Amino acid sequence: MKSVEGPAKGRRHYVVAGLASMMGTTIEWYDFFLYGTAAALIFNKIFFPSFDPVAGTLAAFATYSVGFFARPLGGIVFGHFGDRIGRKSMLLITLFLMGVPTMAIGLIPSYESIGYWAAVLLVTMRFLQGVAVGGEWGGAVLMAVEHAPEGKKGLFGSLPQAGVAPGLILSSLAMSMVATLPEKDMLSWGWRLPFLASVVLLAVGWFIRVKVAESPDFERVKEKGEHVEVPIAEVCRNHPREVLLAIGARFAEVTWFYTVTSFSLAYAVGTLGIPRTVILDATIWGATAALFTMPLLGLLGDRIGPKSVFMIGTVGIMIAAPIFFSFLGSREAFWVNVAMIMAIGLVYGCLYGPEGSLFSSQFPPKVRYTGISLAVRVSGALGGGLAPIVATWLLARNGGDPKHVVWYLTALAAIAFLCAWRMRGAAVSARQGVPSNASGATSLTADAAP
Repeated sequence: MKSVEGPAKGRRHYVVAGLASMMGTTIEWYDFFLYGTAAALIFNKIFFPSFDPVAGTLAAFATYSVGFFARPLGGIVFGHFGDRIGRKSMLLITLFLMGVPTMAIGLIPSYESIGYWAAVLLVTMRFLQGVAVGGEWGGAVLMAVEHAPEGKKGLFGSLPQAGVAPGLILSSLAMSMVATLPEKDMLSWGWRLPFLASVVLLAVGWFIRVKVAESPDFERVKEKGEHVEVPIAEVCRNHPREVLLAIGARFAEVTWFYTVTSFSLAYAVGTLGIPRTVILDATIWGATAALFTMPLLGLLGDRIGPKSVFMIGTVGIMIAAPIFFSFLGSREAFWVNVAMIMAIGLVYGCLYGPEGSLFSSQFPPKVRYTGISLAVRVSGALGGGLAPIVATWLLARNGGDPKHVVWYLTALAAIAFLCAWRMRGAAVSARQGVPSNASGATSLTADAAP
């Protein structure tokens, strides 16, 4: 009987850990993406009505960027306590810190009611969201990867990444529904409903995450007394190479994603005249594709190495960027849908799917939460936070032609390719005591790079 129950219990353990990581990130990313969609389509009219359309959009994206610049702070704070106290407790705190400000945004009065204080409150809530997301990703990825059975770290590391897709789907669906309201109703009260509805998701996420056990890697660190007093100092002193390479590699991924999911909404509606519902529906199709492709690409990372899959994604940006904007320029719903499926489901899936196992393999368990959080959040602030602003500025400079935006994305993809090439491969990580993520599978030459 014991031999039967033991494996069954193990399987349940893996399922709960993977589900908790995926569902938690789904809920937190719903909140974060909801703001991005509203910033692209609504907030310039609600909170910055005295600006001209371009300036109002830039101002709305500036408040959007605040969340990105708060992420490094969240990564450092929650990374510190995640490496000192544990992964699980940090995930519960970040979930709460994300949900409450999201609901509060749905209650903020408009500019017409309280003037510039509306924008101040909006920025404050966005800052708290950014702090929460800054600590969320590292913990969710580590809970999945460190709970994963041997040979499945790529798959499990992709599950928190796959949670981004349903978060984007839910937020896009919510905004699509209110977008069907008359303009006056949508701007007065309709846009608030998706933000207030996040209270339901917050309760669901808490219920799921409270059931998962603490990370076994963290438990071993605690048992051996290997805690580091100041993890951020340890990372900066002994792992600067790993941090810088991860920042450079992720720069292209995060810029690509937020250019596609945030800037392109404003570009499609404001410049190309594509109806809001068409571009939002296309985003849903792209995210739906990613929900399936990310786990598959995580599995591929277990076979050929996560670094190899990631590098394929960087090449994908160089190829897909001009095609993406060309398809949007057709203004036809079919090609807009194809553009989003290609950009989110395929290119972004190749980058984001293996990222969790790839980046976590660069750091030892005692500072892993801090290391990956710092690298990912700094790159997020520089890449994602500036992506809509830089893209909007480049578009305006070139008279509405996205050619310069394509060059911007291509240059970042080339940098990311080189940084990923220089990352440690699975064999080197194993010698350093960092769990191998390729599980002995064959990999491309890049995975053996020093």
